[in-house]
Amino acid sequence: MSTSASTTLVLGGARSGKSTYAESLLSRGNALYIATGQAFDDEMAERIRLHRDRRGPRWDTVEEPLALPEALDRVLDPARPVLVDCLTLWLSNLMHAGRDVDAETARLCEVLAAAAGPVVLVSNEVGLGLVPETRLGREFRDHQGRVNQRVAQTCHRVVFVAAGLPLFLKGAP
Repeated sequence: MSTSASTTLVLGGARSGKSTYAESLLSRGNALYIATGQAFDDEMAERIRLHRDRRGPRWDTVEEPLALPEALDRVLDPARPVLVDCLTLWLSNLMHAGRDVDAETARLCEVLAAAAGPVVLVSNEVGLGLVPETRLGREFRDHQGRVNQRVAQTCHRVVFVAAGLPLFLKGAP
């Protein structure tokens, strides 16, 4: 990816290869990784460790579970690409904290629209499966769909990853 202003949303299901694909887009230079996940249990701590190990030492990491638009706005630099992984965990954190998801998403889209350097965002596509049994599950699925739609509208490129293979939904490969 060039250092010209470019935003990319990478979507996919669980274990689809979306994070690995997103990282490959920023494989040159010193990229910044904004992590939204939190290690509330041993299994999540292991997932975070595996992501860190795969990325290696060339990535600097900022951990920001809630204030993603503000963190992104602070670090944007035309010469330094940024990877946000992932919007799904960010949404979960927002909902758990009782934050206004629509307002937070609007703020994120404002920051993305003004980004002067490359930004890649990762998010799960959760609307392709069964309807969740619980009200909270349905609210989460609905919010995630709306977050993905709004961010996709803002981004220059949108890529869906399945089985590690990219399908370009918006913008050129």
